[in-house]
Parts: sequence; C-alpha cells; structure tokens
Amino acid sequence: MDFSWSQEYQDFHRSVREFSESELSSNIIERDHAGHFSEELWSKCGDFGLLGLAAEPQYGGTHSEIDVLRSVYGLQALGYGCTDVGLGLAINAHLWTVAMTISKFGTESQKQQFLPKMSSGEWKGCHGLTEDQAGSDVFSMQTQATQVDGGFLLNGHKRLVTLAPICDVALIFASTNPDHGKWGITAFLVDAHSQGFTRHPVQDKMGLRTVPIGRLEFDDCFVPEDNVLGKVGAGWSISSYSLEYDRCCMLACKLGSMERQLDDTVVFAKNRKQFGTSIGKFQAISHRIAEMKSRLEISKLLLYKMAWMKKNEMPGMLDGAILKLFLSESYVESSLDAIRVQGGTGYLTENGVERALRDAVGGVIYAGTSDIQKNIIASHLGL
Repeated sequence: MDFSWSQEYQDFHRSVREFSESELSSNIIERDHAGHFSEELWSKCGDFGLLGLAAEPQYGGTHSEIDVLRSVYGLQALGYGCTDVGLGLAINAHLWTVAMTISKFGTESQKQQFLPKMSSGEWKGCHGLTEDQAGSDVFSMQTQATQVDGGFLLNGHKRLVTLAPICDVALIFASTNPDHGKWGITAFLVDAHSQGFTRHPVQDKMGLRTVPIGRLEFDDCFVPEDNVLGKVGAGWSISSYSLEYDRCCMLACKLGSMERQLDDTVVFAKNRKQFGTSIGKFQAISHRIAEMKSRLEISKLLLYKMAWMKKNEMPGMLDGAILKLFLSESYVESSLDAIRVQGGTGYLTENGVERALRDAVGGVIYAGTSDIQKNIIASHLGL
C-alpha cells in the first residue's frame, strides 16, 4: 500500500472540505432539534458532484471512473467540514447501498433509468433489508415476491430504512423461494410511486435526527421483471457486496467527524484554564486526548486499507468487520472523552459536542451491530 495521496486526490479533498465548511452546516442545532432533513443542502451536494461518486460519467458520474479510494478521502473531508452527521449518512446510504449496487449489477436500461437522476440528486435511493423479525438474522426476512405475468408482486415490509420516508427508488430484498434460504433472496428496484408501495412517516430517534429513517410496506406491489437487479436468487451476494462498500465509505464521514472533534477538543484544552494553567497540562485531560488521537490514527489506517482493497476489487468481509467494529466504537468513546474534557460546556446543546455523541451511538447499530461484526471476525478465525 502507498500511503501518499496524489495531487488530484488532495485537490478533491480540499475542495470538498471547503465546500462542506461553507455550505453544509447552517442551522444545524435547529434542524437537529426539529428532525429536519434539508432538501436545499441535498441539492447543493448534487450540484457539487458528491452524489455522483458511485456512477460512471455516462450516467451522471462525477469523475472519469468510480474510484473508491478517492471517494473515501473526499468523504472524510465532508465529515470534517460538515457538522450535520445525518446528512453525511444520507449521502452515503444513497451512494453505496443503492447507486453503487446499480452500477455494479444493473442492466444498461436500469443504469440509464436510475443513475442520472440519482447522481444529480433529483432522486433519492434507499436500501430495504431489515424487518421486524429480520435484523441481525437478516435472511429470515418475511417479505415475499411472487412471480406473476410480466413481473413480481411484493408483499411485506421493511423497517429502519435510511431515507425511506422521502425515497424515489428503493432497492428491496425479498424472498422468491423460501425453501432455498439465503439463496432464495432476490433484489428489486422499486419505484416509490408504485401502487401498493407505502412510505411511512419519519421516526423520531436519539441521534442522526436530520436524516429521515422509516418504514416501507408493500401490498401486492407490482415490480416489472425488468426491475430485478442481477439474477433471481442473487440477492444475498448483491447485499453482501453493497454492505462492504457501505461499511467502508459510510465510515469515512465518521472519520472526518472524529478528526474535527479532536481538533476542537485540543483547542478547548489549550484555552480553558483552571488552577492557573491550561487544563491540557493536566494528565487526566492530556491522556484522554492522547487516546482520541490514537483511536483516530488506527481508524484511519483501517479505513484506508479497506478502501484500497475495494479499489483493487479484493474481498473485504473480514477487514470490513474489523473496520466497522473499531471505528464505530472509537467514535462513541472519543465523543464521551470530548464531553468529559469540556465538562458542562460540552453538555450544552449550543456547543454541538453532545450532538456528536448522540450521532455516534447509531454507528454501533446500523449496517451490522458491533456484536455481529465480532461474530464475522470470529467466524473468519474458524470459531
């Protein structure tokens, strides 16, 4: 691995950070309190090109090719410059669980139909996998797809779906042959305006309040045969592929947030004085900050390695699980340390430090809980 960044990558990183700092963090306290998703900021991201990172140029893509390593470096800058962590999650869910999956497995017709509008931001994509009785055991799903003349009828539901309440297209996984278990799962691209497709209202939550998360229901929802993504029965493979990209690229924004969090904490520790000296001179404070820095640097190495692997089309189930486990848990721990360093100031909503902790907690749950990541790691060790 080469740990240096090309000038092109550095220029992209710098431009994303400048754009994010100047355009994407307005009124975050009010929007977080109201649970408001900003269509204006989403459109700005589309105009800037962030929503085209997972498509080739002929389908509205931002660059001459899909480059995961460059995207991760740019999304790290997005996380640093944009204090709206929910917006970052929305962008990544749209890009890597839906657009990238269409780019990889879609037919020419599907790419032409969906990707240009997704790349511009006109359409939002969501990824429906989880159900009431199918969370960590995701392939116990009950959503069924019954073949009929010209396509399939979907019946069932999906829950805890990022962007579900405002999606335009949903990548839905359903069982077409329950007797075949995970090999009986098929992926479908479903128009959100189809008859029998219901988007339920936004669900309130502890953190990540600026990204809408909700429930989808299907009642004899007809999906044309042309909207099957990949082959019938290939849903498990497609889901595994998309989750590797999701865990890698989604975490890039969190790395950027951790980087900004550390910088802000260092500044506070230098400027805050107690007993006649900066609190950063106290060992209890300096050690917490040293641990924040260590977590950041280890997370950075794990993320860059995973991005390098995906750029070179290497399988990354084990490395992705290690990355997801370490970085998401580290973000929670560092967010707690940031509050401890800043004390009462960090506990106040107006300073944004407590919001980072609330947002961080979601990371140990979505895209596979920390316990599931440990299971994956253990299984790769033969346990």
